[in-house]
Amino acid sequence: MIKIGQKAPELKLTDSTGASFQLLSFKGKTVVLYFYPKADTPGCTTESCEFRDHSEAFAAKGAVIIGISPDTERAQTKFQKRFDLPFTLLADADHTGAEAYGVWREKSMYGRTYMGVARTTFVIGPDGKIAHIFDKVKPAGHAEEVLAVL
Repeated sequence: MIKIGQKAPELKLTDSTGASFQLLSFKGKTVVLYFYPKADTPGCTTESCEFRDHSEAFAAKGAVIIGISPDTERAQTKFQKRFDLPFTLLADADHTGAEAYGVWREKSMYGRTYMGVARTTFVIGPDGKIAHIFDKVKPAGHAEEVLAVL
C-alpha cells in the first residue's frame, strides 16, 4: 500500500464513456479517488450516492471526485446513469489501478477467499502527492468524513 506523502501512482485507464483518462491531467487540483469493489451493489451504491449528494460541497472545496472499480466501461456507464452520478467513474477491469494503489487484496466471504478491491479512498493534493488515506471504508457517512478532512 502506498503511504501519505508519496507521489500518487499514475492511472492510465478509460472512463465510463471509453475515453482515455490520465490522473496527471488533474495536477494542481485536489482529487478524491475512491476505490469500490463493484458497481451497483448495496455498499458501493450507498458510497457513490453520498459522494453525488455532496458533490457541490466537494466542488466548493476545489476537489474533484473520481470513482474506480474493476468493472467494465459498460457496467460503469449503467451505474453512472442509473444513479445520476455527476463525476468520473473509471473502468479497471484488469485491476492495474487497484494494484498500483495497493488495494487489490485477498478477501474472504463465507469461508471462501478471493482477490478483490478493498474499499479505500485517497485524497491527492494539488502537488500530486497522497495527502490522506481512508482504509477499510464504511460506505454510510464516508463522503462527510472525506469532506471533514478537506
